[in-house]
Amino acid sequence: QVQLVESGGGLVQAGGSLRLSCAASGRTIATYTMGWFRQAPGKERELVAAISSGRNTYYADSVKGRFTISRDNVKNTMYLQMNSLKPEDTAVYYCAASDSGILTTTPSRYRYWGQGTQVTVSS
Repeated sequence: QVQLVESGGGLVQAGGSLRLSCAASGRTIATYTMGWFRQAPGKERELVAAISSGRNTYYADSVKGRFTISRDNVKNTMYLQMNSLKPEDTAVYYCAASDSGILTTTPSRYRYWGQGTQVTVSS
C-alpha cells in the first residue's frame, strides 16, 4: 500500500506561482509512475502531468511551458511547480501513483490517490 498526502495548495493571483508536494509513505515510489490530476467543479478529472520511474514526463497541452513535474525518490516525494497560473487552473489537485513504471496517461492505471489540495487562482 502507498499512502499519498498532497500539500502546497492555496489562493494565488493570476500570474503567480505555487509548488505542490506529494509525500508518499508505505512503499518507495521509485518504481512507480506518478501523476498530478485536477478536477474543477462540474468537470471531469484530468491528467495534468506525469513522470515515469525513468523520469520521462507528460504534460497536458494546457499547462505545457508553465508547469514542471519532478520527483525525489530519496525523499519519496513528487512535486508540481506551477508558474504563470491562470484562473482556469483553479481546481482540486490530486497526486496519484501507478504500479506501472512506464508513463501512462490512463486514470484507471493509477491505483493510489491522495485526498487532494485546493488551488484557487484569482483574476
